[in-house]
Amino acid sequence: MLFHVAGTWNVPLIDRDEPRFAEASREMIERGDYIVPYFNNHFRFDKPPLAYWTQVASFKIFWQNDFAARFPSAIGAALVALSIFAWGSRLGGEKVGWWAAIVFTLSLQTFLHAKAAVADMWLVLFVTLAHWSGYELFGLSAERSTVNPPSQGYGATSAQRSTSDWLWWSIFYVSLAFGFLAKGPIAWTPLLTVALTGLFGRETRLRSRFKFVRGTLFMLVVVALWGIPALIRTHGEFFTIGIGRHVIGRSFGAMEGHGANSLGMYLLLLPFYFVTIFISLLPWSIKLPGLTQQLWQKRDSIDNYLIGGAAIIFVVFSLIKTKLPHYTLPAFPLLSLLLARRCFENERFFKRCAIGAVPVYLVLALFLMPFSARFFPAWQLYQQSRDYLRPEMQFAAADYVEPSLVWYFRGRAHGFMTTLNHDAVRPFMEGTGGRFVILPTNLIRDLFPSPPSNWKTFSTHGFNIAKGKSVDLTLLLKPE
Repeated sequence: MLFHVAGTWNVPLIDRDEPRFAEASREMIERGDYIVPYFNNHFRFDKPPLAYWTQVASFKIFWQNDFAARFPSAIGAALVALSIFAWGSRLGGEKVGWWAAIVFTLSLQTFLHAKAAVADMWLVLFVTLAHWSGYELFGLSAERSTVNPPSQGYGATSAQRSTSDWLWWSIFYVSLAFGFLAKGPIAWTPLLTVALTGLFGRETRLRSRFKFVRGTLFMLVVVALWGIPALIRTHGEFFTIGIGRHVIGRSFGAMEGHGANSLGMYLLLLPFYFVTIFISLLPWSIKLPGLTQQLWQKRDSIDNYLIGGAAIIFVVFSLIKTKLPHYTLPAFPLLSLLLARRCFENERFFKRCAIGAVPVYLVLALFLMPFSARFFPAWQLYQQSRDYLRPEMQFAAADYVEPSLVWYFRGRAHGFMTTLNHDAVRPFMEGTGGRFVILPTNLIRDLFPSPPSNWKTFSTHGFNIAKGKSVDLTLLLKPE
């Protein structure tokens, strides 16, 4: 966990997702409402509440800052690594467990998202636990693998097996429920893994072991403890917008410019994740071609289970129109286990990669990434103006309304940000009481060529990561 925490305080929250999560969590605390998330005083239906709950807990310990917003993801990533270690140890002994955990922890995409104030690591955790418990329910651990057999036997009485099955059954469906609370229905992909394994493995004990009807009802009851109050209080909008727009909408259309808006581009992007995996899984991806060839020639039932789970995640996200490289993160624990099982005999390669990756990541987190802070315009303006901000001040923005403005400036000015068009800027600043507005610098010059002498002006040049372009911003402040 300390590895993931390193540097989380050095880089401002990155637009747009990180500030949205952090601000929604802060507004949960302000409202005392832990059912319906809000962002800038408006409903936020994008994600279920689990990530916000973890950030709320972090804020209450570390107060409301960038480090506290990111700290839960570091915990989530550490728990994923611990789960992989435990599962891998059952697959082939402690060495497989250790290397699987190391492969996951030192993958590039894990390094990035374990330091991000988003929901992905919690999704990965519960999808991993669901896959692991599904594997145990199939009884695959009882099979003697021809590859790296476990060092201990798994003989058990029927009573012990019954207790074990009940435990793993509970973990399976609780994990599916909490995965949904982390990021929605995508957390239910382990159900497809189980179905695929049962179908191609001709598993006759599938229904008796998984008890799907009873388990699905149990899972839905857990989700409903939050979902029903949320639906009632939002008059059903949490479902129609959260599921309709943000799940179905992402599947059939590109959201926020991430993906394909034409049939030709959609077909061109179908292999997107099968290409980006070689970057996302660095430095271990160099072994993927050899792993693929080895599994093609010979594999066992455990390999098939891990391959099936990873393949389903890749196929599902390949078919969805909205695409971002990190969407396939839930498959990384499965790929890590496959690499550790099949390739760890080349231990020298693994050690060299690990020894090389750790200092590179630490230098990046502790020394190189802090230099990027100067390119974050909202954070820069906040640092310049913070001593002049007052809790009762009103603030607004036009032509640059990224969520980072809300997150940073609401730390001092406790009202909500107003979004203005050009014609409304001057009337806003002419209102009574202290206030400030954030605009592109050229627009400030046009609207306020000669501002009053007691007004304060702060300007910065930065980069809008969300839109991929440089920006020049000015904050114009009217004191009380």
